[in-house]
Amino acid sequence: MVSDFYKDFGYGFYCTKNKRQARKWALTLQGERNAIVSIYNYTPQKELKVLSFNEMTDEWLDFMVQCRHGIGHEYDIVEGPMVDDQIWDCVEDFMEGTITREAFWILVKFKHPTHQIVFCTEQSLKSVKYIESFMEF
Repeated sequence: MVSDFYKDFGYGFYCTKNKRQARKWALTLQGERNAIVSIYNYTPQKELKVLSFNEMTDEWLDFMVQCRHGIGHEYDIVEGPMVDDQIWDCVEDFMEGTITREAFWILVKFKHPTHQIVFCTEQSLKSVKYIESFMEF
């Protein structure tokens, strides 16, 4: 799927390693019927500029807030935690200045973010190969 600039890691083709999450995305986007989950193989290429976050950190939060504000970046691929509905409320409060950074980390301490990887450039999409799709009901 091609997204707008206001996603967690900006504009690009979003995927996940988490099969359960992929099913949830498909059902959310397509409704309860005829949702399709596609499987891809990703082959890392050393010439691509990759930013990877293993967990939610201040660096991840700042990067994600910039992307949510429509500020672009220079990476071909970005991978890391995804802001789900529970965490998004806290992020939105942080972005609006309603809560401090410290309060944000207290509120999300026991939340478990999911995974996402976004292919941001045409060059990065060459590292992805379609394998198969299946319908999810």
